[in-house]
Amino acid sequence: MVVGKAGSRIVILLGFLLGMTACLCSCNKFSESEKITRKKCQKIKVLVVTGGHGFEKESFFAMFGSFDDIEYAEAVQQEQSNVFEDVTGWNWDVIVLYDMTQEISPQGRKNFLRLLENGVGVVSLHHSIASYQNWPEYREIIGVKYYLRQTEEDGVVHLQGEYKHDVDVRVHVENKKHPITQGMSDFVIRDEVYKKSVFEKDNLVLLSTDHPDSDRPLCWTRKYGRSKVCCIQLGHGPEAYADANYRRLVERAIRWCAGRSDK
Repeated sequence: MVVGKAGSRIVILLGFLLGMTACLCSCNKFSESEKITRKKCQKIKVLVVTGGHGFEKESFFAMFGSFDDIEYAEAVQQEQSNVFEDVTGWNWDVIVLYDMTQEISPQGRKNFLRLLENGVGVVSLHHSIASYQNWPEYREIIGVKYYLRQTEEDGVVHLQGEYKHDVDVRVHVENKKHPITQGMSDFVIRDEVYKKSVFEKDNLVLLSTDHPDSDRPLCWTRKYGRSKVCCIQLGHGPEAYADANYRRLVERAIRWCAGRSDK
């Protein structure tokens, strides 16, 4: 086939365009790969929610300061002012709940659920299982409810929860394959225990105890919306905060809820 000058120019132009397209595609692929790598290298942004219950602040946040790949800030719940009332510009990967707040407005509830639908992870620690007594959905989110008083819900009477300080708790690793507990062995921790809490049946229990003053589940995971949720019943005071096993548990829970684990 004979190609004229005009045809030659067209062929050359088409070749140039095809080459540029291939180059751009290659660059885009590299850019996406680079973004994924960059995200993995970035620190996990964690908002630690407190308020409504006292705790040893310095030793508690010393624990968070020991986590190399986690960047955190504290948000203190004030009376009639909930952290979730306005979530404009939200840039946190994980919410760590360490409050015992009760008041949350309809807008606060809506915003909280919207964050979970967007994939923001949730780690619920210790006394936060007693938050929002008048919001039934909260139990669905974290998988448990500790009742502050005897309560009837949907025709079922739930007893007031019990607690006991300074207990040597034997902790059994129920699931050794999960990224949060992989490689961990049974251990003993001195902590506060809760009893008579009500648990959701679809929780994946990772840690348990046979202590007579405690509920059996101590740590579990679940999903809510697009959010990964981990609840850890342990974590009352400085002895727990300084415990190597507890620190490992909290750090891994944050990483898993942020999507930084293998599963």
